[in-house]
Amino acid sequence: MGKSKNKAKSVEPSDKGINFAQPLTMKKKILVADDDPGIRDIFKLIFERAGYNIEVKGDAEEVLKNNFTIPDVFLIDKLLSGYDGLDICRYLKSNPLTSHIPVIMVSASPDIGSTAIKAGADDFVEKPFDLKYLLKVIERNISRVKNERVSRRVSKIAE
Repeated sequence: MGKSKNKAKSVEPSDKGINFAQPLTMKKKILVADDDPGIRDIFKLIFERAGYNIEVKGDAEEVLKNNFTIPDVFLIDKLLSGYDGLDICRYLKSNPLTSHIPVIMVSASPDIGSTAIKAGADDFVEKPFDLKYLLKVIERNISRVKNERVSRRVSKIAE
């Protein structure tokens, strides 16, 4: 009994010789707000070398005017020319367009941890900081948001 010549062969993902495209991953974006040009340059160098896209703002006005593209995380210095970075954090967390995006405060102030959390920040980094630690804080916050999105999708499917 031979096989029918007219029968179409189906292609299964497990068939040898077929390579399926892997999903593309987009670079994550960090928005840095710091009025010190040297610090901005350092952050730009660190994050670009780590594979992130980065947008830098030299003053709080740009952030308050929503003059930026939506990032995956905000990194805000506590002391910005004419503004308290904690007020910028409060603004971002009260804005429906940015309230879901992690805000990480950066400061040399010894009480930055408690004041940042009270202002609604998701995390903080105290200056001077270790580069590896800074990158871990960034990745931890990006991953947390990603995991929360997945959990919401799973919950919606389960309903």
